[in-house]
Amino acid sequence: MANLKDIRARIDSTKNTQQITRAMKLVSASKLRKAQHQIVNMRPYAHSLLKVIANIAATERVNHPLITVKPEVKKVLLIVISSDRGLCGSFNSSINKFTENYLRQNQEKYEKLDILCIGRKASDYLLRRRVTVSETMTRLDKDICYALASQMADRAMKHYIKNEYDEIRFIYNEFKSAISQKVVTETLLPVDLAKVKPEEAENIFPPFSNDMLFEPHPDRMIDQLLVKHFSVQVFRCMAESVAAEHGARMTAMENATNNAKEVLAKLTLTYNKARQEKITTELIEIVSGAEAL
Repeated sequence: MANLKDIRARIDSTKNTQQITRAMKLVSASKLRKAQHQIVNMRPYAHSLLKVIANIAATERVNHPLITVKPEVKKVLLIVISSDRGLCGSFNSSINKFTENYLRQNQEKYEKLDILCIGRKASDYLLRRRVTVSETMTRLDKDICYALASQMADRAMKHYIKNEYDEIRFIYNEFKSAISQKVVTETLLPVDLAKVKPEEAENIFPPFSNDMLFEPHPDRMIDQLLVKHFSVQVFRCMAESVAAEHGARMTAMENATNNAKEVLAKLTLTYNKARQEKITTELIEIVSGAEAL
């Protein structure tokens, strides 16, 4: 059995760890409320924007490179969103394993499959397995904003319009609740207007008449709306991942705090037993010495 000094040191160390995990839980809970509010407000806007685009495109029969489905998909850009830091449970490991399985199943299917990582954890994981990562972006949880998403969306759209890729797909953790996140893969380009049901599109605006004159021209409207839509979708994916990260970290730190509490209870019991045993031994020695005299 360890001596009292060692047990006391472990108790102090565990208490310090518990204070840190409790503080990290409170910080993540505060950030989660802000991120969750952002996600809840963004989802209706992103979906409504797609409905407007679908309504105009269907009525005016507008064609655009961002909504034209390629006859055969051979070149894919895969954008993986993870975090820069750990201590968030299975958040990063789920993304990494999902991405690894996805690559294993689709590597031979496409002629070109490039990977862009947002977050250091996914990039480091893939590089350790000798998977080529074309680019890595970091500090998403601190620098997340629409301007950052718009900048990245512009770069991705330029590659897509130049026919460097046939599809652009995202892999990220979708935020469900503070204790639940789901890894999803989503194709953002080309924009899939089939996601919008006809009755949903008509609920936004009444169907446009074919005799109606648009100012500016529908082609120009669709172009600006599609660029806006893709930027919003990229921002939504980033915000979903950040909210899921804060939720996973809050849950992980809560579990760590509870585990530290259990460890403290066991160590305190062990310490009291050892202390009582030592006191009893000393009393026996004193009594035995007195009887010997």
